[in-house]
Amino acid sequence: MKLKVLIVEDETIVALDIKNVLISLGLIVTNSVTNYDDALISVKNDEPDIILMDINLENSKDGIETTQSIQKYKNIPIIYLTAFSDDLTINRAIETNPLHYMIKPFRRDELKSTIQLAIYKINQEKNEQYEKNNFFKLGNGYYYDIEYEALYYKDMPIKLGVKERQLLSLLIAARGNIIPFDKLIYEIWPSEFVSDSTLRTLIYRLRTKLEYKLIETIPAFGCKLTPKS
Repeated sequence: MKLKVLIVEDETIVALDIKNVLISLGLIVTNSVTNYDDALISVKNDEPDIILMDINLENSKDGIETTQSIQKYKNIPIIYLTAFSDDLTINRAIETNPLHYMIKPFRRDELKSTIQLAIYKINQEKNEQYEKNNFFKLGNGYYYDIEYEALYYKDMPIKLGVKERQLLSLLIAARGNIIPFDKLIYEIWPSEFVSDSTLRTLIYRLRTKLEYKLIETIPAFGCKLTPKS
């Protein structure tokens, strides 16, 4: 998915040059604005992934103040583009935790490389956040992608049947708590009558695709997932 970029720059020629660089990198420019108010409106309407922020904005709050207000709404990565190189301005900018601070005038290739590094960092953080939110580590090299309901062993996909996937999803959702056998039967076969042996066979099939001890059976009661570190 292409990243969306907002340009906040009050010099028209500079803004156009920046826009051309972004387009050459295959990015989407959501807007190019010149002041505090328009920047906040654009952020709320378009929700960009990156903002290129000039600090000296004429007849407006400056870029650092604009960034501070934006961050109250949403934490969007910022790249400052500015002629200011004094310690006071740089220290103010640092407090907003920008991705980068570029001093004007800069060359096109400098801007291009800075944006490419920013894209890499943002995509890496997105991937890490996705893994944190969606990957359930079962241990011993096994993990489960909750969103796509896919089982992996050391990045190698393991094919699951529909019922096997349902069973594993239920065990993961229980987060280590025991699920009674009758509840599993009801959840997996809600409109069918099946015997206990059918469920035992399903558990056995899933176990053969995992490290055996990852699923613990409590005789005559139920089973649970026992993730290993």
